[in-house]
This record gives sequence, C-alpha cells and structure tokens, in this order.
Amino acid sequence: MKTTYTLLILISLISCSKNNDKADGYGNFEATEVTISAEANGKINYLKLEEGDILESNTVVGLVDTTQLYFNKQQLIASKASINSKSKNVLSQINVLKEQLKTTLIEQKRIQNMFAENAATKRQVDEIIGKVNVLNEQIKSVKTQDAPIINDIKSIHVQIEKINDQIKKSKIENPIKGTVLAKYTEPNEVTSFGKPLYKIADISEMNLRVYISETQLAQIKVGQNVTVKIDAKDKMKSYPGTISWIASSAEFTPKIIQTKEERANLVYAVKIKVKNDGSLKIGMPAEMWIK
Repeated sequence: MKTTYTLLILISLISCSKNNDKADGYGNFEATEVTISAEANGKINYLKLEEGDILESNTVVGLVDTTQLYFNKQQLIASKASINSKSKNVLSQINVLKEQLKTTLIEQKRIQNMFAENAATKRQVDEIIGKVNVLNEQIKSVKTQDAPIINDIKSIHVQIEKINDQIKKSKIENPIKGTVLAKYTEPNEVTSFGKPLYKIADISEMNLRVYISETQLAQIKVGQNVTVKIDAKDKMKSYPGTISWIASSAEFTPKIIQTKEERANLVYAVKIKVKNDGSLKIGMPAEMWIK
C-alpha cells in the first residue's frame, strides 16, 4: 500500500513538471511568397516549371508568343528605311547648294578685289552678293524640309524601342531563387497583362512568427539565439533560430495563438529566422524556447 502511494506521488510530480514546462512562444512558419504575373498578352509558347521545382534567379522559364510584335517591328523598320531615304535626298540637295555657295563665295572675293582695283563695276559686286544671299536662303529652306523628316525618324525609333521592350517582357523571367509553390497556367493557354502565372518563395530559410506577452519582452532582443521546436514522431525536433525582428507596438492576441500568459489581451509579434533542412513548411506550427 505504501509503495502504491509513493508511486502516485511521483506520477503527480511528473505531471506537474510537464505542465509547467511550456514554450515561451507559439506561432507558424512563413516565407516571402512572390506571385509572378504575365507582362505581355498572347498565347504561352512554353512554361518550363512544375510545383516543387527549385528555380535560379534571372532564369527564363517561359515565353509569350511574339509573332505579331515581330511583324510590327519589321514594318516600322521598313518605314524608317523609307524615311531615311527621304532625309538622304534632302541632305544631298543641301550638299549641292553648299558647293554652289562655296564657288560663289570664291567668285565674290575675286569680284571685290577687282572692284577695289577699278576692274569691276558696283553692279557686279551687288549681283554676286545677291547670289550668295539666295544660296544661303535656299539652304535654310531645304533644312526646314529635313526637320519634320528627322522627327518622324525619331518617332519610329521610339516605337521600335517600345516593341523591343514588349518582346523582352514576353520572356517569362524568374526574379528570385526559390521553390515553385503553385502553378496557375499551362503552355498554349492565352494570358494577359497582370495574370498570375506561378508563385515562388525562398524556403531555404524560414521565418517563424510567434507572439509573446509584454512581460517576456525583457528576455529577448534582436540577434538573440533561441531554440525552435516542431512536432515529430517520437519527440519534438529542435532547430537553432535567431530573432530578427520584434514588433514595436502591441496587437490583440490572434485566436489561434496561445501565449505563456493566456490572460494577456495584447501581445507582441516576433520573427525568428530558421535554416530549413527540408522539414519546415509554410504554415507549420512551432514553438520558441528562450532557454
């Protein structure tokens, strides 16, 4: 009888010890999820990714059809070549007039020298000056004809650059290294600007968001090492973690969170960085242990 009583006391003590052995914070794992959307309209020629694939950053994983963009670009290039030929014609006229002006200026100098030696008349001087002025005016007039042509060429150049940008955006380029979480579309489907294509996140390092009471704030600081535990088959599995962020203001206790002091109405959010060995998943519950 005495042995039975002693055993009951031990069981009671162990039970009390387990009840007091509580984590300092409870929460769920999260990661920065990025939804990649289409930047072009058209049929998807190919999309080389599946859920669970690990993609490198700046990797082209798909292409939206660029046939119409290519044809538009070729049409603009042809128009630019045609306008360029007009500009060359105007420039050739200007060059001819400049050569005539050059010859006329030489003649003007010769006549002025002759006039100084009384070998030419005032009328001849006036006539050559008039020819020089006419040629200068003709050059100005032809240059004004070239101005709108140059503007047209600049306009077409801008349009070509816009199409080049659209062609570039037709390539589906993965922006970050991470794991594909969800795939929303398939090759040969028609997409449009802003339509989601897939979701990706870097889960090599996870963030555990936990909530603590005001009385626990004095025990933690940014950069502090803590222990993170998750449920396992036989016992809890532990990971080293580092506190990366502590909320500067309190918030009401989320319904799904239990804190060390369940009576507290306001809690503070804390983020803990944890290296992922492949077992940690987004949304998985976990515990933070300060000691």
